[in-house]
Amino acid sequence: MSRTLELTRALVSRHSVTPHDAGCQALLAERLAKLGFTLEPMRFGEVDNLWARRGSGKPLLCFAGHTDVVPSGPVDEWHTPPFEPRERNGLLYGRGAADMKASLAAFVTAIEDFVATHPDHPGSISLLLTSDEEGVAVDGSVKVVDVLEARGEEIDYCIVGEPTSDAELGDTIKNGRRGSLSGHLFIHGIQGHIAYPHLAKNPVHLMAPALAELAATEWDRGNDFFPPTSWQVSNIHAGTGAVNIIPGLCEIRFNFRFCPESTVASLKERVHAILDKHGLGYELHWALSGMPFITAPGALTEALSEAIREQCGVAATLSTTGGTSDGRFIKRIARELVEFGPVNATIHKLNECVEIAHLEPLAAIYRKTLEKLLR
Repeated sequence: MSRTLELTRALVSRHSVTPHDAGCQALLAERLAKLGFTLEPMRFGEVDNLWARRGSGKPLLCFAGHTDVVPSGPVDEWHTPPFEPRERNGLLYGRGAADMKASLAAFVTAIEDFVATHPDHPGSISLLLTSDEEGVAVDGSVKVVDVLEARGEEIDYCIVGEPTSDAELGDTIKNGRRGSLSGHLFIHGIQGHIAYPHLAKNPVHLMAPALAELAATEWDRGNDFFPPTSWQVSNIHAGTGAVNIIPGLCEIRFNFRFCPESTVASLKERVHAILDKHGLGYELHWALSGMPFITAPGALTEALSEAIREQCGVAATLSTTGGTSDGRFIKRIARELVEFGPVNATIHKLNECVEIAHLEPLAAIYRKTLEKLLR
């Protein structure tokens, strides 16, 4: 059994449903300590975090990731128990196998191999680990970044181990992410008997024209790095459940995934303008969970792309699509930041899995990137 596979299996076997770490960080810290890393556990609330660093010089290359996983869903619908790693047909099954315990294992074995060959390497290596990425993400990486920023620690290069590959290992590097802005909208009407509509005011009917306009609005056209800003409704609720009552309230939740061509202020202003134009009585509560960020092609993207090409023979594409990650917090103190990891086809699904044949190549890519940037 390869070292990376063995460590991935050990991590998957830990029931680390967010925000619990279940001993994953201690397992990784034990191996890092043997390599001369200084270990700094940081616990905030129920969340375990770890900042580990080897060396004090520049440049600093940081590997970042999360030990927590999403819930398994119905256990009886899994082929095998979600927290008992099983191998079948060249795949390793288990919750978190791809998102992102394979990357964490590959980080560590890559560093072990690099340090064995380059014990006196220039610069520094660090790991930033959290158990609060899949949850509310308020006591995890963002809090660690606050601590590091307060004492003036900066990261030159950061690789977040999110599963970014699409069809084959190495085909996609995320060099940025869109921002995420959510709205919780309440449209007020007047409840009444459905047979006497003149005595009531249906908030669903009132909202429909505004909803159509919001859905049809072009918010921006994107740019060379980002697709256009997207507005999507995720939930609509109205009514009491009875079929003969006109509801008095309609509740809508929506989300913007926005690029830097739009600002938080401009998006809010345009939504309010549309709602006001239609004369709606409403309340709207906003929640910003992440700003867009971008790492322009440079030393990190070039080193990682070369490592992928050498190891896999694949030309990686730079992309900013997909959801948010802790990169949105870490970028505050990271000069260059990208996300790269295994194929993401099964993440958050029943029977999540990772290709066993990809584990050692993934570790080799991380090691080669270290060799190119710390020399």
